Amino acid sequence: MSSPAKTMNVFERYLSVWVAACMVLGVLIGKALPGLVGVLRGLEFGSGSHINVPIAVLIWLMIYPMMLKIDFASILGVGKRPRGLAVTLVVNWLVKPFSMAFFGWLFFKHLFLPWIGPELASQYIAGVIILAAAPCTAMVFVWSYLSEGDPAYTLVQVSVNDLIMLVLFAPIVKFLVSGASGLEVPFKVLLYSVAIFVVIPLAAGSLSRALLIRRKGVEWFTNRFMAVFHPVTIVALLATLVMIFAFQADNITTRWFHVILIAVPILIQVYFNSALAYGLMKAARVEYAVAAPGALIGASNFFELAVATAIALYGAGSGAALATVVGVLVEVPVMLSVCKVCLATRGWFESPLPARVEAGSS
Repeated sequence: MSSPAKTMNVFERYLSVWVAACMVLGVLIGKALPGLVGVLRGLEFGSGSHINVPIAVLIWLMIYPMMLKIDFASILGVGKRPRGLAVTLVVNWLVKPFSMAFFGWLFFKHLFLPWIGPELASQYIAGVIILAAAPCTAMVFVWSYLSEGDPAYTLVQVSVNDLIMLVLFAPIVKFLVSGASGLEVPFKVLLYSVAIFVVIPLAAGSLSRALLIRRKGVEWFTNRFMAVFHPVTIVALLATLVMIFAFQADNITTRWFHVILIAVPILIQVYFNSALAYGLMKAARVEYAVAAPGALIGASNFFELAVATAIALYGAGSGAALATVVGVLVEVPVMLSVCKVCLATRGWFESPLPARVEAGSS
């Protein structure tokens, strides 16, 4: 008997529409109120740091609630079904950033170069690399739900990825951006971004989760405390996008065609990595409930961190920041299509043999 269709709320389902609306609103504000935008753009943590104060606060409001979902105690059960996690980690850290660097170099340095020029080509390459180097943290729970994945195992995959991100994100971005784009990557600024946008909210979320569950219980924490942050996260995300597009108003109005060009390698990257992860899961005889979210984690991105890092490194008006925002614009419809493919092909995994093999691999 088929299970009832899974659905998203209005915001999640139409995220691309809201992002597009924020893009239009931001551009209109940037063109109509250049003085106000200039003041907001100049608010930084120290001269030349590129860490914009309003955007930093808004991104913090987005990331902290996401970190509240992460239960690192779940990592203790990794050994029970290691194959799915192994595939996820290989695709996320050994394939995804490097394949994106290749696609970015191919399209921006060669195929699209006549339309964008060498300077913007380098910035767009940097942006898509930063986007690909940050595995998805929050939205992947939505994708796992829609594809009927195992929520407990999805939590394990996300938790392990977040811990690895603390160590590998900065050096991978430094290495690939410098090599593929030729741009300078201030490593101190990169580490500063990771500390502000990953380490601090991750520690705060983990500590809050542990203390509040201990005092109030899991039900209160999930249904009362976390529920408070849901509208805050949405408003912060949309406000961040409005500000970014306001900062880039002049660039966007003269380079709207670039948004379309940037989307091309991102789309190819998403389908390539999701297909690779899904195929490897099938080859490793991993059960469907683990394979589907694994493929989705391998394709989606932690775009909040990517946007923050691009702004910190190159400024809110840079081509790198624009490239990360394009990733937000295309992610939802693309990931929904991946979910549909997974559901349509779940019969490939519906066999008792993979489940017995996995269970016996502890």
